[in-house]
Amino acid sequence: MGLAADLGYQFKRPNVFQRTTQAVASTRAGAWLFAKTLRHLDDAVGRLSRGRLSAPALLAGLPVIDVTTTGRKSGLRRPTHLISVPIADTLALLGTNFGQPATPAWVLNLEADPHASVTYRGTSREVVARPASDDEFAEVMANSASLYGGYAKYRERITGRRVRIFVLEPA
Repeated sequence: MGLAADLGYQFKRPNVFQRTTQAVASTRAGAWLFAKTLRHLDDAVGRLSRGRLSAPALLAGLPVIDVTTTGRKSGLRRPTHLISVPIADTLALLGTNFGQPATPAWVLNLEADPHASVTYRGTSREVVARPASDDEFAEVMANSASLYGGYAKYRERITGRRVRIFVLEPA
């Protein structure tokens, strides 16, 4: 059994409202808005639902895993809510940052220390993140487009930096 199955991580078909939210989030303005507000909204939804729901799952039908990395400067454990893309029998993480110019901090943290933990619906696993090979990168990008169209749009808008994709392996 692989990591995705072990966690029970799966995508379900989004409803009309969720597809509309995904379309808005894929736009430049929507991505900017979500980049600035989603973390706070997600924290509130998590508190109100006692951890049973996340804002991306509720609003866009996208399952969220909590990825906890070690801060490259602080050494502190840093949790981040991310959408993951199934690949083979594991999961991959895309460092798109909603198509924003800056590389996400979690990417830099994983490059400094690839050991992390992932949690989905109360199930946690220790993992090691490694950069995707060229073939894996292409597979993840192809798979991601069918799960959430925003990834392709984000990638088109990103200039001046390289999108990093990490493949998660059991520790």
